[in-house]
Amino acid sequence: MALAEEDIQFIKDHLAVWLAEQSLGKPPAVYEIELRERMVRVEEELRHQRELMREGFAQIDKRLEQVDKRFEQVDKRFEQVDQRFEETQAFMEKRFAQVDKRFEETQAFMEKRFAQVDKRFEDMQTAMGKRFEDAQAAMDKRFAQVDKRFEDIQASADKRFESMQTSMDKRFEEMQTSMDKRFWDMQSYMDKRFDAGQQDIRELQQRMDRFLVWSFGTTVAVGGLVVTLIKFWNP
Repeated sequence: MALAEEDIQFIKDHLAVWLAEQSLGKPPAVYEIELRERMVRVEEELRHQRELMREGFAQIDKRLEQVDKRFEQVDKRFEQVDQRFEETQAFMEKRFAQVDKRFEETQAFMEKRFAQVDKRFEDMQTAMGKRFEDAQAAMDKRFAQVDKRFEDIQASADKRFESMQTSMDKRFEEMQTSMDKRFWDMQSYMDKRFDAGQQDIRELQQRMDRFLVWSFGTTVAVGGLVVTLIKFWNP
């Protein structure tokens, strides 16, 4: 912190009183010498402080000059940037104008081409509509012919089916009559065979009965002979 001129003068005016208060036990001559020495040292220190302050202010002024110079360079650089930006903006506006013109020309060309394409589509649609109508008429005529042919085929098939049905009914009736006759003949033959088989069974049963009677008689005779022989051998 630098001392002002008023502070320095105040110190000079009161320094002797302050030193006297601090050195009351010393002689006046010694006190005067010490006082002078202290004053000299204070003046030298103040002079040194003043030089330091001048050097500081000089350095500050120099630094400020450098800062001003730097700001001037920055301003110059900004001016160059502004000029470059203006040139770039002018170039871009020129390019955008060219692009707009090119886009308008392209749009006009595309609209012309779309108009041609629309006209061509309309022509194609008209031609396709006419061709579709012609094809539809031809298909209707062809379907009418096919329907007529199907009706003829249906009538012919119905006629043939009725004839075939009559023939099959007649043949089925003849087959039914023949099968009935054969069934009754077979049934008569089987009845005769059953009657003959039943007669054979009766004859076989009679023979079995006679065989059983003969066997029983033979067994009884043999048993009586055996009993007689046993009795004869064992009186």
